[in-house]
Amino acid sequence: MRAILSHTPGPAPTLVLEEIDKPQPAADEVLVRVNIAALNFFDSLIIADLYQFKPPRPFSPAAEMAGIVEAVGEDVSGFKPGDRVCGYHSGGCAREYVTMPQAALSHIPDGVSDEQAASIMVTYGTSYHALKDRGQLQKGETLAVLGASGGVGQAAVELGKLMGARVIACASSDDKLEFCKSCGADDLVNYSRDDLKSRLKELTRGAGVDVIYDPVGGAYSEAAFRAIGWLGRFLVIGFAIGDIPKIALNLPLLKSADIRGVFWGAFTQRNPKGNQANIDDLLDWLADGSLKPHMDSLFALEDTGQAIEKIVARDVKGKVLIKI
Repeated sequence: MRAILSHTPGPAPTLVLEEIDKPQPAADEVLVRVNIAALNFFDSLIIADLYQFKPPRPFSPAAEMAGIVEAVGEDVSGFKPGDRVCGYHSGGCAREYVTMPQAALSHIPDGVSDEQAASIMVTYGTSYHALKDRGQLQKGETLAVLGASGGVGQAAVELGKLMGARVIACASSDDKLEFCKSCGADDLVNYSRDDLKSRLKELTRGAGVDVIYDPVGGAYSEAAFRAIGWLGRFLVIGFAIGDIPKIALNLPLLKSADIRGVFWGAFTQRNPKGNQANIDDLLDWLADGSLKPHMDSLFALEDTGQAIEKIVARDVKGKVLIKI
């Protein structure tokens, strides 16, 4: 079978397309023929050994996929050959076949496309876990989303609205903010032009933001935190800008605010039942049309490196997909 592999740490051009043996499922595993794989910003970090998780090499990028069950192990009871499935696989899905534990897979509901199903596992899974489990976002609260036009940002905007929050989308250009508006954002902040702290305080009439969703990092983190409200929750998602911020601890003290880490990948391993319940919610919302993931672009398998470079260049609005 064909697979995109990372043999040595480095940027996207270090990835290679190779023929490798087709895997066979263990007793508790499912063999899936991958139709669509989806990429995320962290793929650029993992292949460069800059992410908190370092899989053994060689591995493939793309941690989420949708496809068809080809075979099942003898202990598998929830799936059968021919089932349409989606799932999260830390070893990478930019390949023609993957084997996965049955606990990592979900059935794709009727009416949901492979492209849609492959798009929700990481971005929507991360954002829903962040807002529901870590941020405890409540109906009527305010939610500020940094990097709101990216994969997880768009998901947070859309889910925040579904959960009944007032959503303030923050991004680096008016073009990106128009996209956020189309995803349901109530208010827009261009932090390349406006002072982020002042604008967030203005939009909340001085009360501050209840929940801040930050996948960006850098100087924007502290600026946003200085606009947090009483008992606010600041969600640390990642550091797309590259710099890991250092926030003075007097800031959360003054607002009795929390800084809460969000590591969705570890959550899927430590609480698989909780994650499965979250994914079931997301798939139900896909099926009834409440969620509408935006597809930015579709690349061929052999062009996976180019797809990752597009994400690194921040030339993305929504999901970048790989057609296997």
